[in-house]
Amino acid sequence: MSPANNTFSNPSRVLQRNESLFTNKNILVAGNIDDEYPLQLQALANSSTFCFSDYRYYSALKDKLKTSEVHFTDNYQGETKFDLLLIFLPKAKQETLYLLANLTPHLQPGASIILVGEKKCGIKSADSLLTSYSNRINMIDSARHCSILHAELDQPVKTFTQSQWIKTYPLNINNTELQICSLPGVFSYGELDKGSELLLQNLPDNMEGRVLDFGCGAGVIACYILKKHPELKVDLVDINAFALASAKLSLQSNQLQGNVFPSNVFSEVKEKYNILLSNPPFHSGKNTDYTAAETFINQSTKHLKLKGKLSIVANKFLNYEGLLFKAFSNLTIDQESNKFKVLSCITKT
Repeated sequence: MSPANNTFSNPSRVLQRNESLFTNKNILVAGNIDDEYPLQLQALANSSTFCFSDYRYYSALKDKLKTSEVHFTDNYQGETKFDLLLIFLPKAKQETLYLLANLTPHLQPGASIILVGEKKCGIKSADSLLTSYSNRINMIDSARHCSILHAELDQPVKTFTQSQWIKTYPLNINNTELQICSLPGVFSYGELDKGSELLLQNLPDNMEGRVLDFGCGAGVIACYILKKHPELKVDLVDINAFALASAKLSLQSNQLQGNVFPSNVFSEVKEKYNILLSNPPFHSGKNTDYTAAETFINQSTKHLKLKGKLSIVANKFLNYEGLLFKAFSNLTIDQESNKFKVLSCITKT
């Protein structure tokens, strides 16, 4: 067993108690990977392949996992057949179902399927997600408000077709019609959230130059402004592989051109912009996490041109006004609803 490590998440610390599961196995790992436990899995396994959907952890670990195959992907398509699949349970049930459908075709008959996760992510009822794959499902450990489910693959596995998982829905905002595509694991899967809707309803009529859509999700904001202003150059960034894939699909569905790429806030952003737009994320998994939104606000002036504008929408209970005023020395509340507010700032220097 590996030494205790307080920096590991609770699911990883429960896995530490059961490391014989992975010894000398050929393992495929995916899901809500949010610490450095993959390094320990790499040491235990005969071979290991990791499918990251979070660019932060992919970037942090890709060079450390020297003997593993490492992917940042929404749709794994490798040729290897594995004898164990480990999924760190995501917060969204549909994302877990998607991962199982995508990854079980890469398993040998009789392979182990292991789900690990916290109660608040639904691990207690996650056995129902495995019944299509196994008649032998057992909870093999439970601690730290987490559990490990083990199943033996003893059912036929269907060929994975990603298009069957895409939800497409129509939008009509300010007489601008769009088709938006989204995959499981994307914020507000299959529908427009009320915050983004309020932001879209309060964007300026005149927009020019280069625009960044931060935390782009399924690409709603970028598609809307490109439909109204096709001459704009728009970059779309997110940390989530499913969001980036969805944004590309949304652009294609509306015959629009945008530059979609992964970035941990501004980590991969090289340009300066006339406009920054965002419905900033404030969750990481099931937990509240303001880090990305605060970093975005604090660093935004470095990525705006002179007289460039930032516009964000936020839940009313989020106190971004102080951060924005500190960064810009000015602030406008463009609109408020009972739950959301649209905030704007302009660079002066």
